[in-house]
Amino acid sequence: MYEDFYNLSEKPFTLLPDPGFLYMSDKHRMAFSLLEYGLMNHAGFTVISGDIGAGKTTLIRHLLDNMDREHTVGLISNTHQSFCELLHWILLAFNLEHADMNKVQMYQKFIEFIIDEYAHNRRTVLIVDEAQNMSAETLEELRMLSNVNADKDQALQVVLVGQNELRDTLQRPDLVQFAQRISVDYHLKPLSDEETANYIRHRLRVVGGRANIFSDAACKAVHLYSNGVPRLINLLCDTALVYGFAEEKYQIDANLVTQVAKEKQQGGIFPTFHAAQDDDFPAEVPLAAEDIEQIKPGPASDSVPALDSAADTQPPQELPPSVLQSAPTSTEAITAAASVAAEPEATHQDTPHEPQKSEGELYWEQQATRATPKKKRFLFSIFARR
Repeated sequence: MYEDFYNLSEKPFTLLPDPGFLYMSDKHRMAFSLLEYGLMNHAGFTVISGDIGAGKTTLIRHLLDNMDREHTVGLISNTHQSFCELLHWILLAFNLEHADMNKVQMYQKFIEFIIDEYAHNRRTVLIVDEAQNMSAETLEELRMLSNVNADKDQALQVVLVGQNELRDTLQRPDLVQFAQRISVDYHLKPLSDEETANYIRHRLRVVGGRANIFSDAACKAVHLYSNGVPRLINLLCDTALVYGFAEEKYQIDANLVTQVAKEKQQGGIFPTFHAAQDDDFPAEVPLAAEDIEQIKPGPASDSVPALDSAADTQPPQELPPSVLQSAPTSTEAITAAASVAAEPEATHQDTPHEPQKSEGELYWEQQATRATPKKKRFLFSIFARR
């Protein structure tokens, strides 16, 4: 929608996790380093927690893209309160047959799989996303599952990724044994003011856009209303680009971001962290003309020609219905009509049986003959919309 207007190859602020857009802030870099450290050092349990939309799932996708062949990885995103239901998803994640199996059989099936992988010098890694949905009882049974590990070797490594509630659950007194098994843990916090601006500019650069499409004050406004949560940043920025496109603004300023936040707040769904006010930010200096030219897309292709003057955009005079019904609907038809009209008039002997042309056909041949190349393209643009 707005990609061509801002000269972007694709939308830069989608809500779906995409490792190609991953911005490695200091916080995300630390979280990823600890994930790698946990895998390399055979940590039994690794825990990554953070607010909703903090970028946890994107980090996991990036981790999966960089895993080596020494690990056999299973990812679960659908967690359940019951460990029996969780076992179904675990076996499914590793492509293990489990039809008509009870809990004991599924448990044994997975243990045999872990041992077999270990015998082939491969470590099994189970990644559980949205782990905050698991009950304390399910977590405890997951701990018992890790007892397959022996001595210094970790045949099974578990990575738990979840929201803040996961930390609260793991701090319960009845999960002390589980907490003591956690070798690596990290809480992913929201982005700072400066990190938010860098995050916005990073995503714009990924899609070939100019970093100054969002002004400095606009970036501050995005941070104020999103509290630095990446998913909320994406939502605000994407909507701001839609508004900017509608208003033909080549730079998003703080006032436009405030307008977006106010309308989101009025809907009562968007969880902004600050009530949007018109006077939150001072007036900004308009974007320089040379900067606007850099943001604008290049010249239009020949397939969609530009109209140079007002005279070329004047619609034809009111025509009879018979003429309109005969109007050509493609550039090929217009060109063909022009070539036919330009040919020397045939003699009676050359075309003795040529059918008589209708009033409309004669009119369009005449128009195509007289038209300049620009007008021919205009005629096509008019009748292609019929």
